[in-house]
Amino acid sequence: MLIGEVARRSGVSARMLRHYESLGLVSPSGRTGSGYREYSGQDIRRVFHIESLRSLGLSLREIGRALDDPGFTPSLLVDDLVRQTRERIAAETELLTLLSRVDASDPAGWDDVLQVVALLRALGSKSADARQRAALSSGDEVPVPVEALVEAALSETEPNVAGAIRWALARSGDRGAALLAQGLGSPVAAVRERAVRSLAEMPGEEAAARLRDALDSPDPVVRGHAAPALGARGAGDAVPTLIDMVVAGRNDTGAADALGVLARDAPAADRIAAGIADRLAEDTTRAPARGRLTQALGSVPGARASRALVELARDEDRAVALTAAYLLRLRDEH
Repeated sequence: MLIGEVARRSGVSARMLRHYESLGLVSPSGRTGSGYREYSGQDIRRVFHIESLRSLGLSLREIGRALDDPGFTPSLLVDDLVRQTRERIAAETELLTLLSRVDASDPAGWDDVLQVVALLRALGSKSADARQRAALSSGDEVPVPVEALVEAALSETEPNVAGAIRWALARSGDRGAALLAQGLGSPVAAVRERAVRSLAEMPGEEAAARLRDALDSPDPVVRGHAAPALGARGAGDAVPTLIDMVVAGRNDTGAADALGVLARDAPAADRIAAGIADRLAEDTTRAPARGRLTQALGSVPGARASRALVELARDEDRAVALTAAYLLRLRDEH
């Protein structure tokens, strides 16, 4: 078969076939009477073998070795190709992410592009100081893209840097809250906590909605950050979780403070007092929890809370009774 026919059937150009021949990868087995190259069936199979190996990413030198060395072990080369491909994909993915974030910043000129790139690199620096400066400088002229801030917030372990990133995120608007909410479902507990802590410091209805969703989280740490933040915003649906926190002794002081904020509304105060009284009446509520619930009642105004304290002043647990009596005296003085 002449070179033109081989090129047509194999899809390999005649020029490339001549290049293969110059490298010694495949040589026509014969010549026609006119001196033209003539490929045998075995030659054509070798061409297809070369193309198959090229599709795996092998260099022409590696292909020659693979085809001509009887002792060649393909598994080692394939393993190396897998590693190289993964590294290349990771590098390309990183580049795509960088380009996407630069594009999201809507730069007006090359100076803006260079500034965003510098901020993104600083945010990913190994230096905590550099990361903190990048977060604090966000928004001065060209903002750090919110996706980068969220990624940093979910991975940052240095407390001061994390605080600066949360500050920057608090200025990012609803998109930042929506992206952070994805971290609430992470299989990594630390990531879930970073996500809810960041949401707790964000203003706006979107952040509040995401915090309400967090009240249903199976992670008590997530619920424990979401409920006080919602309580501080006046969200009454945080009350059951806040009472649970008081019972469990998990940030019970913060939970009690949030209940006190919510109790400034008279109807809410009665609901909170009733909820605490119900928990006090449960047989499973042990003495330490009863003491914490009694203290929490002290910050709840209204007749319903006062009646509960009067009952607790006669409680068989002396510590609970003394606490309730003390809180009643304070009410009388005010």
